[in-house]
Amino acid sequence: MRSLYIAATGMAAQQTQVDVIANNIANVNTTAFKRSRAEFTDLLYQTDRRSGVVNTTGGEPIPEGVSVGLGVRVAGVRNLHLQGAMTKTGNSLDLSFNGRGWFQITGPDGETLYTRAGAFNKSAAGQIVTLDGYAVQPSMVVPAGTTEIVINESGEVFARVENAQELTSIGVLSIVDFPNEVGLEALGGNLFRETEASGSPVSGVPGGDGFGVIKQGYLEASNVDPVKEITELISSQRAYEMNSKVIQAADEMYATISKGLR
Repeated sequence: MRSLYIAATGMAAQQTQVDVIANNIANVNTTAFKRSRAEFTDLLYQTDRRSGVVNTTGGEPIPEGVSVGLGVRVAGVRNLHLQGAMTKTGNSLDLSFNGRGWFQITGPDGETLYTRAGAFNKSAAGQIVTLDGYAVQPSMVVPAGTTEIVINESGEVFARVENAQELTSIGVLSIVDFPNEVGLEALGGNLFRETEASGSPVSGVPGGDGFGVIKQGYLEASNVDPVKEITELISSQRAYEMNSKVIQAADEMYATISKGLR
């Protein structure tokens, strides 16, 4: 009886969906977090009678066959890179994109990683780094005695040293975009890695063609909608229950058969 195994695939798929929803809800306050969505596809079909086959000599082709699906599987978990709301913080090293773009970060092994979470800080040496201490590319050091940091929408970084009248330029933030950003590999810590699916990064200038502008003193909030997540959680829970009912019904049918054989 195939129904037991078919319903089991449905329960496994809905369990993955619940896991994805749980991760979304857990990160509802994570800076620049992008919600995920499980994508499903049906499994192979077992064909007992093919359509379009001539049943008898001189007869017409069979209009409909008999094919029974064997269940469902998770085809992928898609990251939805939609713009999150802007949250004003007033911190001079809190940066966000209004539009497309990724900051470049030097990872622990010297690898270039990417993030949209612009909650930056200064190291003991004055270097601009992430909350985990990874350097922002290109490397920039805030001079000693700086009283003000100004970052314009084009990513140019200036420092006012000891209340000087003129601002001192200390660098320009390097940003990139990807042909397929949903193909980026999430590493945790708000960091992503380039993959063959994402394509190679395309460098640009904030505010340039296809790139968003940088907003100083703002952070991009998570794009998770708690109401939508709870609604999808209820839907997944009900789907899981329905699949379990199918298993229960199949079990009762087996019990009826076994009793008849006694």
